Amino acid sequence: MLHDVTTKVWDVIVIGTGIGGGTIGRSLAEKGFSVLFLEKGPFGPRAEQQNMSYDILDPHARLIRGLWPVEMTGTINGQTSTFLGPLGAGVGGSSAFYAATLERPERHDIDETSQHKHPTGGWPVDYDSFEPYFTAAEQMYCVRGGVDTLSSEPPADILPPIPIEAGDESLMASFSRLGLHPYQLHLGVKALPGCGFCFGSKCPRVCKMDGRSAGVEPALATGNASILDMCEVNFLRADADQVLHVEAQRGGQNIAVRGRAYVLAAGGFGSPRLLLASRSEQWPMGLANGSDMVGRNMMFHLTEMIAVWPERGGRFDAPTRGLALRDFYSSEGQRYGSFQAMGVNGSYGEIVQYLKNVFDRSPLRKLRPLRALLRIPAYLASRIFGNAKVFVGIMEDLPYAENRVLLDPEKPERIVFEYFIPAELRTRRAEYQKLIKRKLKGLKSTFLTFQPNLNFAHVCGTLRFGNDPKTSVLDANCRTHEVKNLYVADASFMPTSTGINPSLTIAANALRIADAIAGQLRADPAGATRKETSHAH
Repeated sequence: MLHDVTTKVWDVIVIGTGIGGGTIGRSLAEKGFSVLFLEKGPFGPRAEQQNMSYDILDPHARLIRGLWPVEMTGTINGQTSTFLGPLGAGVGGSSAFYAATLERPERHDIDETSQHKHPTGGWPVDYDSFEPYFTAAEQMYCVRGGVDTLSSEPPADILPPIPIEAGDESLMASFSRLGLHPYQLHLGVKALPGCGFCFGSKCPRVCKMDGRSAGVEPALATGNASILDMCEVNFLRADADQVLHVEAQRGGQNIAVRGRAYVLAAGGFGSPRLLLASRSEQWPMGLANGSDMVGRNMMFHLTEMIAVWPERGGRFDAPTRGLALRDFYSSEGQRYGSFQAMGVNGSYGEIVQYLKNVFDRSPLRKLRPLRALLRIPAYLASRIFGNAKVFVGIMEDLPYAENRVLLDPEKPERIVFEYFIPAELRTRRAEYQKLIKRKLKGLKSTFLTFQPNLNFAHVCGTLRFGNDPKTSVLDANCRTHEVKNLYVADASFMPTSTGINPSLTIAANALRIADAIAGQLRADPAGATRKETSHAH
């Protein structure tokens, strides 16, 4: 099989199989194009149910479970730490472990409006152009949920929400009495009989919709797609204006694969890292990096965790499966973000896992025996919190060129980044917290995060799209300005992070880019293979 894969010229080679890679690969395969997926991790058994573990340390043991195998190195405000990131490395990527939240952004996240000044003046493609792709992505991912009554947009045509638990119904009533506008979160789940609502872990059935179940598996079913798992992509070999082939390793063997078009979908860390690693005499700063913008403008989200208790006499018996509010999304023109249930209670197990994650990113992480002692404060906290629900506020991060992904030439496979928390982010965070506390007055609540908590799973913006090649890496169709057969289909393209989980936006954009690639391939049937053939002679 490997010989067949490496001798064939594919229509499209997709590097990565998360939400972006899976979606674009499926769309192109369904249009009749030949697609080859390249995935760093394994095509694990469908029955797997593991979660995103930070207790497994051996790189091989992590990789075979679909976890990113090695630690990442981050320098935040000048302080460098090394830790295991919340990233997947298997078919489905990080989406195999995600909570299946698939929400549309607000119009002012993409467009400049009269009420909201946009940080970049607006994306190069407006909200109305994205709208049909939001609808298509919602259908592909079997999105279901309630109606956000605060939205000025027509309600999305999605499936009805999961039946609500009594505790959630009580909580929605409590929020409504405070003048808030709760609704059931938009989730990508089929909710099959016996659904275990495996948000935060792998789904053993085709029930939770992720990059594997909604993308790669349907693509393979067309007969037009193939996949190489356990395949480490090391280099994109290019000439002055196009990629010639991909260089990779699989099973200890060096291989090269060729296509007419190439799609980077290795994530907000992985895609820019690969371009930076693909340095050559023609591309001394990295492939498609004549602007020095590759890896820059990196954004996360700031995560605020809040415990909320029921009203007197009320009970929360089960974890909340999907309550959301957008009452805190923006205020007086300032940009904040969404507020939603995490799907957990303030229980011992959840608290100890949270403390372990904080510990692993702290200077104390080298004192490994101390990690076991976290059980003591976790137990005390669980007694205090009782049956509180844990909510998360997702606050928008803004783009700054100095925040970026870097390349370690000695260890090019390692994720390395540098991030400075700007003063305006600290100010907005304080305002966001005050807004939440003010609007939740009447319900007992307390913040569980005391310092800015960056959500590394939501990294985006590192290959931003735009109209000016001097300040962006990609054009409006997410094709690199400088390399004509190279596209990007992950969160790297986003010029701003918005105030929601980026998954639906990634999927919608991937469908949009699939249409652009299909048009390009049809317009030039021989395409890039002609120059590759001439190089072979």
